[in-house]
Amino acid sequence: MVKIERTTAPPASLEIQKKLKYGSYSEPDVLRQLKVDFHGKCYLCELGPLSDVEVEHLRPHYGRKRKELVFDWNNLFYSCRHCNSMKKSSRYDDHILDCCIVDPEKRLEHRYVDGHVHISAITEDVDTQLTAELIESCFENTNTGVREIGCQTRINDLAGTMNTLYFSLAKYQKGKKARYFHSLRNQLSRGSKFAAFKRFYVRSHIADYPELESLLN
Repeated sequence: MVKIERTTAPPASLEIQKKLKYGSYSEPDVLRQLKVDFHGKCYLCELGPLSDVEVEHLRPHYGRKRKELVFDWNNLFYSCRHCNSMKKSSRYDDHILDCCIVDPEKRLEHRYVDGHVHISAITEDVDTQLTAELIESCFENTNTGVREIGCQTRINDLAGTMNTLYFSLAKYQKGKKARYFHSLRNQLSRGSKFAAFKRFYVRSHIADYPELESLLN
């Protein structure tokens, strides 16, 4: 999870749809803007581009009982079906970090080690602890066959992404700095998939790549 800069103005359809008895919060203009703002990737697992997009409510509306949250632009997030299903557990209600307000990289450590994902909370508050738990579950939960496949798909894609990063860093360190700096800038941008994992790895090894610190701002 990385910091997202959300467009301030809500898509026009939200104002129209909230006046209807069964209005939709996922009209095309909403999905288009969320896709742009969230760089086409799930805000939790950072897989992208997505083919199973869902508009996720960060704060639950409990079957529209909290109607003010249903069409609240600031409560709508770009998610994949896999992660949205993980978040439906009531333990996460009102306890997931809003990555449009706080910088998750200052709260969470994203590690990929020996084929597994480990998310650690830097701070001790409940929201950060539960966000760490949820994101790790999006990669490691195997309590059903469908979830096991979904998690393995993300682990495999993450492994390939990290291997590309390791290769680029090795080439960069061997003297091909000019050639690979541009590639690393793209790989470490917040808009890239699995950015939190790549940025944490480089930040953790910054003594080896001091010139790359500027790419983590």
